[in-house]
Amino acid sequence: MNKVIQAARGIFLWVDDRLHLTKLYESTAGHHVPQSSGSWFYVFGSATLLCFMVQVATGIMLAMVYVPSAAEAYASLEYLTFHQYLGWFLRAVHYWGSNFMVGIMLLHMTQVFLFGAYKYPREITWITGVFLMVLTLGLAFTGQVMRFDEDAYWGLGIGVAILGRVPFLGEQLVNLMLGGPIIASDTLSRFFALHVFVLPGGVLAIVSLHLRMVLTKGINEYPRPGQLVQRETYDKEYAAILKKEGVPFFPKAISKDLVAASIVLFGILACASFFGPKGPLGPPNPVQIDTLPRPDFFFLWIFAVAALMPDWMESVALLGGPVIIGLFLLALPFFNGTGEKSWRRRPIAVLTVLLTYVALGLLTYLGHTSPWSPEMEAWKSDPTPKEFLAGRSPLELQGSLVIQSMQCRNCHAIDGIGGQRGPDLAAVGARLTKDQLIRQVIQGGGNMPAYGKNLSPDQVEAVVTYMVSLRPPGVTPARDSTLPGRPPLE
Repeated sequence: MNKVIQAARGIFLWVDDRLHLTKLYESTAGHHVPQSSGSWFYVFGSATLLCFMVQVATGIMLAMVYVPSAAEAYASLEYLTFHQYLGWFLRAVHYWGSNFMVGIMLLHMTQVFLFGAYKYPREITWITGVFLMVLTLGLAFTGQVMRFDEDAYWGLGIGVAILGRVPFLGEQLVNLMLGGPIIASDTLSRFFALHVFVLPGGVLAIVSLHLRMVLTKGINEYPRPGQLVQRETYDKEYAAILKKEGVPFFPKAISKDLVAASIVLFGILACASFFGPKGPLGPPNPVQIDTLPRPDFFFLWIFAVAALMPDWMESVALLGGPVIIGLFLLALPFFNGTGEKSWRRRPIAVLTVLLTYVALGLLTYLGHTSPWSPEMEAWKSDPTPKEFLAGRSPLELQGSLVIQSMQCRNCHAIDGIGGQRGPDLAAVGARLTKDQLIRQVIQGGGNMPAYGKNLSPDQVEAVVTYMVSLRPPGVTPARDSTLPGRPPLE
């Protein structure tokens, strides 16, 4: 037995002498970190890396079946989802792994920001993290395009429309992205190359640099209030912390990372099992216009911003906003690289995070509900409530029919039934006078198109007469406040 052990030891020493495994372990998994960094707040980085590994593994398996061709991509997705054994589960794991990766990456960036881990001497660590966040969002967007269903097709169309607004280079950038002026097979080939080769390669390269900076500049210690970062003294203070309470990352400080990794992996598998993959939602058809091409969850807020902002702000906000935010994040460690780290004494940082998440949450909710989008089936599927028809004159009933047949219900609800893009008509007769209603119908205004050339005078009269009758019981029709009031007729 001793001879076997000695022989095994000799083999290990021979391999170690050539590959330096011991030194590699000591400089990576065995490197010392502050004991205070073995906290639940520090698990997001390793959890993000785990999600990326899940994406790589499932992506390789999906690529064995998926066909990156405009003519066959959708059919291959259907085969994966409905015919390939456990293909639906593989797609679901890949989809939910993407969502978890983006979400945990955002939490990791938030934790680093609140804990001041971007300050001296970890500027490059923060900068590489910013680039990793951009590449992660790029992977999520190109992954949505890979589905190449109706939702992905029109979502890509919106993204290309935004890119086309770039001054001077818009047309060239669109042709570069699509492989031509339209979405076709070349488009899918390019996005497949981006999603499978270019972006993952970039992530691997920057992750290597990111981990290198983590190993050389150390993991940020748990910030204590009043413990300021000063360039002249911080390196010595950090060395003293490691000497006093430093522990090897493995096996002393890795326990919470392993628990967090187990929770994340269980969450991905559970969501994949219960909710399944997203789509495919119907083959892409340029003729069948999808009025609500929602992007994936983490891009819904951009969808809401684009829908809610005024037309004159779209180009400035959609093109300039990301650039300004990116430059701010990259410059952050250079203009705020010293001083207080603890979030308890940085109220502006805490308020910034809270406002950002509240805004993103509200915009995501609006992007999910999309009240501004017409319901294209409302004119033929949503009934007019009985109380808004009972007791009406023949002319008023004719107006109701015109509203239904001209598809006004796609944008206007009546008592909450119908589209939400325009105002509800349930009490419109108490808000607008007859003259105002005639002008709005004929000339349009706001989001409403003009119907002066689409309706005859008799139809306009019927529609307006019906709308004047839409008001709560006992409420008189709206009147022009600039004219003197008249007593009601006896």
